[in-house]
Amino acid sequence: MNAIGIDIGGTRIKGVLIDVETGTVLHRVVCPTNDGQDGQWKQAVADTYQQLKTATPEPVTGVGLSAPGLPTPANDAIACMPGRLPGLEGFVWSAFLGVPVRVLNDAHAALMAEARYGAAKGIRNALMLTLGTGVGGGLLIDGNLYQGYYQMAGHLGHVSVNADSNQLDITQIPASLEDAIGNATVFRRSNGKYQTTQELVDAYRQQEPLATLVWLTSVRQLAVTIAGFANAFSPEVVVLGGGITQAGEALFSPLEAFLAVFEWRPAGKKTAICKAHFEDWAGAIGAAGFVI
Repeated sequence: MNAIGIDIGGTRIKGVLIDVETGTVLHRVVCPTNDGQDGQWKQAVADTYQQLKTATPEPVTGVGLSAPGLPTPANDAIACMPGRLPGLEGFVWSAFLGVPVRVLNDAHAALMAEARYGAAKGIRNALMLTLGTGVGGGLLIDGNLYQGYYQMAGHLGHVSVNADSNQLDITQIPASLEDAIGNATVFRRSNGKYQTTQELVDAYRQQEPLATLVWLTSVRQLAVTIAGFANAFSPEVVVLGGGITQAGEALFSPLEAFLAVFEWRPAGKKTAICKAHFEDWAGAIGAAGFVI
């Protein structure tokens, strides 16, 4: 049984044809998004679909589409995505492509990839954080993706780590987790010394004092937030994805040390922390897996 997944990103559109039983990727397509050029990026999605459809003689069960923003309750369009991808809001993909399409938030799609085929396979209750330019997330509760009222659940990067701060994030949350560790704020957090998380982590590995302070402060804030999520949702596992996880032990080792201090562990209960199995293709794979 095959399905198509298409992930619309700010720079690239990624499409996959997968075997939905195993998650095996049978074919891939990549093309530029051309954000800001409404007709061009929508046509690129249609072209991606056609290429994937013709890549197999087998029937395709359905199409899943991953995109930034809040999907409609029916998961047939993105209801809200201000400032990016003009023409995305309210656009019904089923009518455009001529086949049923299930539309999913991109962070939710990444979680579904991990839940069906990756690091959270076989897990009933899981939480995912995508650590990149910003911080996204998703919740798997009793084996099902939890989208919540108005499909807003899972915006886990938009919780505060300091309610007294005057620094507001894009959702008006003071000192959000996204601002605390997201790649977009490295320059500000390091007083202009580092441009990217990679530069910051490289300097941390060299034991540069400012980098050490900035990086460990961010990881501590991440740990405290995860400990809070563990209290609120009691997941069996927290999956970390996104480009920042490329820091490897520079991230996971201090994170585990801080969690040992801050996580409530009654009767020895400990929340497992693991790196996501899928990387750049998680959105497309998860969207395809969401079809059934």
